[in-house]
Amino acid sequence: MNKMNELLKIQHLSKYYYNKNALNDVNLSLEKGKIYGLLGPNGSGKTTLMKIIAGLHKQTSGEVLLNNRPLSYKTKANISYMPTENFFYDSFKVKDIVKFYSDMYEDFQVENAFSTLGKIKVDPEFSISKLSSGLVGKLKVALALSRNVELYMLDEPLNGVDVLSRDVIIDLITRSCGENKVIVVSTHLVSEIEKILDSLIFLKDGTIALAGDAEELRMSRCTSVEGIYKEVFGND
Repeated sequence: MNKMNELLKIQHLSKYYYNKNALNDVNLSLEKGKIYGLLGPNGSGKTTLMKIIAGLHKQTSGEVLLNNRPLSYKTKANISYMPTENFFYDSFKVKDIVKFYSDMYEDFQVENAFSTLGKIKVDPEFSISKLSSGLVGKLKVALALSRNVELYMLDEPLNGVDVLSRDVIIDLITRSCGENKVIVVSTHLVSEIEKILDSLIFLKDGTIALAGDAEELRMSRCTSVEGIYKEVFGND
């Protein structure tokens, strides 16, 4: 890896919850200009890892560096994290959520958000309570990607989303990646998203089971990313 392009470095990261070992000695480096697939079944540690990077959880041990600086309120401002949960108030309209994001984040690009909402057919006048799961999914991703930061983390963006909406979300992710940005997409719906992934991180029981360049892994194993997933996780 080119150290000049390294955005995020994780060293010997572990997280324990009572008797559960959620992450165990995770070591990773993420390079600018790439889309990473954080792959694994439910309970593999994907969400825990993302929340630690986003500053929402504290690790038990180890270190996370963003632009060679330890995590702090300053680094947190340069990360856009989309959780799995629907965190919108049902009584709000879409345009109210956009305003909330604008008030909350200095880097939020309002014009870009409304332009994206128009392209993905999410009406700003719609109430959140009236949106289908597919529309909510597209809205969450559009808002997360409308921030102007270096690191975007999308936790299971395709969950509960219909097939057509998945295509829209995948297109949004692809168009949002730039040479100075990193996008991390966690998912277990591998076949849907593997075509846009530059690098792969397979997380199993809180440890890195396999990681590397997507094309190199496909060629060396003579199979698709979905095929590699099945090899790594078997019947998980």
